[in-house]
Amino acid sequence: MAALRWWPLGLALVWGCARTGLAHLPATAPPAPAQACSEFSQRSCEECLKNVSCLWCYTNNTCIDYPVRSILPPSSLCSLSNARWGVCWINFEALIIAIAVVAGLILVSIAVCCCYCCYCRRRSRSRPDEEEERLARKREERRLQSLQRKHERKLKHDEIRKKYGLLQDSDNPYSRFENE
Repeated sequence: MAALRWWPLGLALVWGCARTGLAHLPATAPPAPAQACSEFSQRSCEECLKNVSCLWCYTNNTCIDYPVRSILPPSSLCSLSNARWGVCWINFEALIIAIAVVAGLILVSIAVCCCYCCYCRRRSRSRPDEEEERLARKREERRLQSLQRKHERKLKHDEIRKKYGLLQDSDNPYSRFENE
Protein backbone atom coordinates (compact mmCIF):
# COMPACT_ATOMS: atom_id res chain seq x y z
CA MET A 1 0.00 0.00 0.00
CA ALA A 2 2.88 2.34 0.79
CA ALA A 3 4.33 1.66 -2.66
CA LEU A 4 1.12 2.89 -4.27
CA ARG A 5 1.41 6.24 -2.51
CA TRP A 6 4.89 6.91 -3.83
CA TRP A 7 4.61 5.65 -7.41
CA PRO A 8 4.23 9.20 -8.88
CA LEU A 9 7.54 10.18 -7.23
CA GLY A 10 9.21 7.06 -8.60
CA LEU A 11 7.75 7.77 -12.04
CA ALA A 12 9.07 11.34 -11.89
CA LEU A 13 12.52 10.07 -10.88
CA VAL A 14 12.56 7.57 -13.72
CA TRP A 15 11.40 10.22 -16.18
CA GLY A 16 14.01 12.63 -14.90
CA CYS A 17 16.72 9.98 -15.20
CA ALA A 18 15.63 9.15 -18.72
CA ARG A 19 15.89 12.80 -19.70
CA THR A 20 19.12 13.69 -17.93
CA GLY A 21 20.89 10.33 -17.82
CA LEU A 22 21.92 8.20 -14.87
CA ALA A 23 25.02 10.30 -14.11
CA HIS A 24 22.87 13.17 -12.82
CA LEU A 25 20.70 11.05 -10.51
CA PRO A 26 20.08 13.13 -7.38
CA ALA A 27 20.52 11.50 -4.01
CA THR A 28 17.19 11.57 -2.18
CA ALA A 29 16.36 10.42 1.29
CA PRO A 30 13.79 7.63 1.52
CA PRO A 31 10.31 8.94 2.28
CA ALA A 32 9.21 9.07 5.87
CA PRO A 33 6.80 6.28 6.81
CA ALA A 34 3.18 7.41 6.60
CA GLN A 35 1.31 7.95 9.81
CA ALA A 36 -1.56 5.66 10.68
CA CYS A 37 -5.01 7.10 10.04
CA SER A 38 -6.05 6.60 13.66
CA GLU A 39 -3.48 9.22 14.71
CA PHE A 40 -5.61 11.91 13.01
CA SER A 41 -8.74 11.11 15.05
CA GLN A 42 -10.19 13.98 17.09
CA ARG A 43 -8.35 16.45 14.85
CA SER A 44 -9.78 17.98 11.67
CA CYS A 45 -11.18 16.43 8.53
CA GLU A 46 -8.63 18.27 6.36
CA GLU A 47 -5.68 16.78 8.28
CA CYS A 48 -7.15 13.29 8.05
CA LEU A 49 -7.87 13.46 4.32
CA LYS A 50 -4.37 14.61 3.40
CA ASN A 51 -3.61 10.89 3.45
CA VAL A 52 -5.61 9.33 0.59
CA SER A 53 -5.94 6.00 2.36
CA CYS A 54 -7.91 7.57 5.21
CA LEU A 55 -11.64 8.01 5.67
CA TRP A 56 -13.17 10.67 7.96
CA CYS A 57 -16.36 9.91 9.84
CA TYR A 58 -18.28 12.93 11.14
CA THR A 59 -20.47 10.99 13.60
CA ASN A 60 -17.61 10.50 16.08
CA ASN A 61 -14.86 12.64 14.45
CA THR A 62 -12.64 9.65 13.76
CA CYS A 63 -10.12 9.05 11.03
CA ILE A 64 -10.05 5.43 9.94
CA ASP A 65 -8.34 3.39 7.25
CA TYR A 66 -10.42 3.19 4.10
CA PRO A 67 -11.78 -0.36 3.66
CA VAL A 68 -10.17 -1.16 0.32
CA ARG A 69 -11.68 -4.65 0.13
CA SER A 70 -15.16 -3.17 -0.35
CA ILE A 71 -15.94 -0.33 -2.73
CA LEU A 72 -18.12 1.54 -0.26
CA PRO A 73 -17.48 1.68 3.48
CA PRO A 74 -19.93 -0.52 5.39
CA SER A 75 -22.58 1.23 7.48
CA SER A 76 -21.21 -0.46 10.61
CA LEU A 77 -18.00 1.51 10.07
CA CYS A 78 -19.62 4.86 9.22
CA SER A 79 -22.89 5.85 7.55
CA LEU A 80 -22.55 7.09 3.96
CA SER A 81 -24.04 10.49 4.79
CA ASN A 82 -21.32 11.09 7.41
CA ALA A 83 -18.35 9.52 5.61
CA ARG A 84 -15.87 11.76 3.78
CA TRP A 85 -13.05 10.72 1.48
CA GLY A 86 -10.86 12.90 -0.70
CA VAL A 87 -12.54 16.18 0.24
CA CYS A 88 -14.41 17.22 3.33
CA TRP A 89 -17.24 19.11 1.65
CA ILE A 90 -18.91 16.14 -0.09
CA ASN A 91 -20.22 12.96 1.53
CA PHE A 92 -20.44 9.50 -0.02
CA GLU A 93 -24.18 9.73 -0.68
CA ALA A 94 -23.76 12.91 -2.70
CA LEU A 95 -20.70 11.44 -4.42
CA ILE A 96 -22.61 8.31 -5.43
CA ILE A 97 -25.57 10.37 -6.68
CA ALA A 98 -23.29 12.71 -8.63
CA ILE A 99 -21.40 9.83 -10.21
CA ALA A 100 -24.68 8.08 -11.09
CA VAL A 101 -26.07 11.26 -12.67
CA VAL A 102 -22.91 11.86 -14.70
CA ALA A 103 -22.78 8.21 -15.81
CA GLY A 104 -26.49 8.35 -16.73
CA LEU A 105 -25.98 11.53 -18.74
CA ILE A 106 -23.05 9.97 -20.57
CA LEU A 107 -25.06 6.83 -21.38
CA VAL A 108 -28.07 8.85 -22.54
CA SER A 109 -25.90 11.08 -24.71
CA ILE A 110 -24.22 8.02 -26.26
CA ALA A 111 -27.64 6.48 -26.95
CA VAL A 112 -28.90 9.73 -28.49
CA CYS A 113 -25.78 10.01 -30.65
CA CYS A 114 -26.16 6.42 -31.85
CA CYS A 115 -29.84 6.88 -32.67
CA TYR A 116 -29.16 10.18 -34.43
CA CYS A 117 -26.33 8.68 -36.47
CA CYS A 118 -28.48 5.70 -37.48
CA TYR A 119 -31.35 8.02 -38.44
CA CYS A 120 -29.03 10.27 -40.47
CA ARG A 121 -27.51 7.27 -42.22
CA ARG A 122 -30.94 5.96 -43.13
CA ARG A 123 -31.96 9.36 -44.45
CA SER A 124 -28.73 9.82 -46.38
CA ARG A 125 -29.09 6.32 -47.86
CA SER A 126 -32.65 7.01 -48.98
CA ARG A 127 -31.72 10.22 -50.75
CA PRO A 128 -29.18 8.64 -53.11
CA ASP A 129 -31.65 5.83 -53.82
CA GLU A 130 -34.26 8.36 -54.87
CA GLU A 131 -31.64 10.23 -56.88
CA GLU A 132 -30.49 7.03 -58.57
CA GLU A 133 -34.07 6.10 -59.42
CA ARG A 134 -34.69 9.52 -60.93
CA LEU A 135 -31.50 9.27 -63.01
CA ALA A 136 -32.43 5.75 -64.14
CA ARG A 137 -35.88 6.98 -65.25
CA LYS A 138 -34.32 9.82 -67.25
CA ARG A 139 -31.81 7.43 -68.81
CA GLU A 140 -34.63 5.06 -69.83
CA GLU A 141 -36.64 7.96 -71.29
CA ARG A 142 -33.62 9.05 -73.34
CA ARG A 143 -33.07 5.48 -74.56
CA LEU A 144 -36.71 5.15 -75.62
CA GLN A 145 -36.59 8.51 -77.40
CA SER A 146 -33.41 7.43 -79.16
CA LEU A 147 -35.02 4.17 -80.30
CA GLN A 148 -38.08 6.06 -81.51
CA ARG A 149 -35.92 8.50 -83.53
CA LYS A 150 -33.93 5.57 -84.94
CA HIS A 151 -37.14 3.87 -86.04
CA GLU A 152 -38.41 7.11 -87.63
CA ARG A 153 -35.11 7.52 -89.52
CA LYS A 154 -35.32 3.93 -90.75
CA LEU A 155 -38.87 4.50 -92.02
CA LYS A 156 -37.83 7.72 -93.74
CA HIS A 157 -34.82 6.01 -95.36
CA ASP A 158 -36.99 3.12 -96.50
CA GLU A 159 -39.41 5.60 -98.12
CA ILE A 160 -36.54 7.26 -99.97
CA ARG A 161 -35.17 3.87 -101.11
CA LYS A 162 -38.64 2.83 -102.26
CA LYS A 163 -39.05 6.10 -104.17
CA TYR A 164 -35.83 5.53 -106.08
CA GLY A 165 -36.23 1.78 -106.40
CA LEU A 166 -33.38 0.92 -104.05
CA LEU A 167 -35.48 -0.96 -101.51
CA GLN A 168 -34.31 -4.53 -101.18
CA ASP A 169 -36.71 -7.44 -101.03
CA SER A 170 -37.52 -8.41 -97.50
CA ASP A 171 -37.58 -12.05 -98.67
CA ASN A 172 -33.98 -12.00 -99.86
CA PRO A 173 -32.06 -9.10 -98.34
CA TYR A 174 -28.75 -10.45 -99.68
CA SER A 175 -29.62 -10.26 -103.32
CA ARG A 176 -27.13 -8.60 -105.61
CA PHE A 177 -27.74 -5.00 -106.50
CA GLU A 178 -28.15 -4.76 -110.25
CA ASN A 179 -27.05 -1.66 -112.07
CA GLU A 180 -28.74 -0.74 -115.38
